[in-house]
Amino acid sequence: MRFILVSVLAALISATAFGQAESSSAYKDAAEKLTALFYHIETNYVDSVDSEQLVDDAIREVLTDLDPHSVYIPAKDVEKANEGLEGNFEGIGIQFNILRDTIIVVSPIAGGPSEALGIMAGDKIVSIEGENVAGVGITNQDVTSKLRGDKGTVVSVGIRRKGEKNAIPFDITRDEIPIYSLDAAYMATDKVGYIKLNRFSKTTMTEFKEAIAKLNKAGMEDLILDLQGNGGGLLQTSIDLADEFLEPNKLIVYTEGRAYPKREEKSTSVGSFETGRLVVLIDEGSASASEIVSGAVQDWDRGLIVGRRSFGKGLVQRPIPLPDGSYVRLTTQKYYTPSGRCIQKPYEDGVEAYYMEKYERYQNGEMWSLDSLDFPDSLKFYTDKDRMVYGGGGISPDVFVPIDTSESSQLNSDLIRKGVMNTFAITYANKNRKKLLKEFPEVKDFQKGFDIDLAVAEFKAYTAKENDEIEWKDEEFDLSKDMIEGRLKAMIARNLWDYSAYYQIFNPYWPAYQSALDILQEDQYKSFNLAKSEF
Repeated sequence: MRFILVSVLAALISATAFGQAESSSAYKDAAEKLTALFYHIETNYVDSVDSEQLVDDAIREVLTDLDPHSVYIPAKDVEKANEGLEGNFEGIGIQFNILRDTIIVVSPIAGGPSEALGIMAGDKIVSIEGENVAGVGITNQDVTSKLRGDKGTVVSVGIRRKGEKNAIPFDITRDEIPIYSLDAAYMATDKVGYIKLNRFSKTTMTEFKEAIAKLNKAGMEDLILDLQGNGGGLLQTSIDLADEFLEPNKLIVYTEGRAYPKREEKSTSVGSFETGRLVVLIDEGSASASEIVSGAVQDWDRGLIVGRRSFGKGLVQRPIPLPDGSYVRLTTQKYYTPSGRCIQKPYEDGVEAYYMEKYERYQNGEMWSLDSLDFPDSLKFYTDKDRMVYGGGGISPDVFVPIDTSESSQLNSDLIRKGVMNTFAITYANKNRKKLLKEFPEVKDFQKGFDIDLAVAEFKAYTAKENDEIEWKDEEFDLSKDMIEGRLKAMIARNLWDYSAYYQIFNPYWPAYQSALDILQEDQYKSFNLAKSEF
């Protein structure tokens, strides 16, 4: 039986496993060679062998030698690996943190079973199925395993709530819980809307269209689309999103591979934002689907790309099932922007060097200036309006925004890295929730009226009490004051409302966001000679 599992690897590299009628003699020879090797390991090796683990390791090694994005997913991990793309999972529907060894509800997920039962932000989960879970060293993984489960199953929890003497019992029927790909949507000014996407999943377009409708109703004329840190997702979703901005019959992207003919994807007559001024924010964490959208917008002179060079992933993976329920995401094609750019960065030096390249950008000065990049003529392309754009690894922005280290300090880094700022924000919001929401009914009221200085002294004392590894130096606080206070205020807002509130509060401290607003408000937009001179 175990030997059958061993044969999976031979099937993987055999062309017949991919539905081809005949495989080359080289592949057949390789399959036979591997089968023979594993047979002898199984029957003759000095020690007992976990054949399944041996095959898993071998598959991973084979794929690593191909490219950085071909990956193996064991059967037990397939469902979890697909959650982000499917846009849902099954559970009770809460965002949580563990604070002082206690599970704190950061917020119930909208539309989920916990929200329906009245579970609130700030509630403490102290028991699950009658078992005490407070003060016992519970981990995030423990919480997930206890609270997630099949749709329709019931889990009993005990909740401590401020103002209630005893724990409140809840029987929560698990349900399908959405994983939102839209973090924020709000009006940045009277005319400029802002949308932040964190991934490209099956639910992204529904979320995006709802956000656009809301912003249009609020008077939006221009849009900032924030794809910073968005690592991508579904190819089709990126095509659908780009379609929202382009006039009909415009090439969005084309794909091509050794076993796959060239396939072009073009825009349709359906688009919710085809005429307003558009700015797309990207950075070194923007990859794959984010680059498809950015490349199409840039190549058609439809909008401005602002920020820093994107990651550089131009490879398309196809999910391929294996006999035991596991999957391989195998690279089958490369994608190209409308001008013909393949923006996949080189990966010939191996996986480790490939992922370290992002950090090498700090060493070569690219994070502070694009002058450090010297593109050869072969990597220069031209848009429909004869603007020069670049291939060779990522989308290079039209407007470069250097990384801002002017307010960096060890204190600022420690407060974020050690989680003190986050736990204080939860504690402060829970303690003052009723008072703050009464004084500031909406996020915009909180943004204008809440004086973060009032919380800083309390935060300093909290830091000294909760983490003696952090040395609070006033000169470092003064250097990083705006960033520390801005982030702290945003985190408190997130715990009072949602993630959208976080971005609404913190974005004004972010250089790329401010640059986008300046371009739109100071009318620099026209100077870039885009597809439309008047809007």
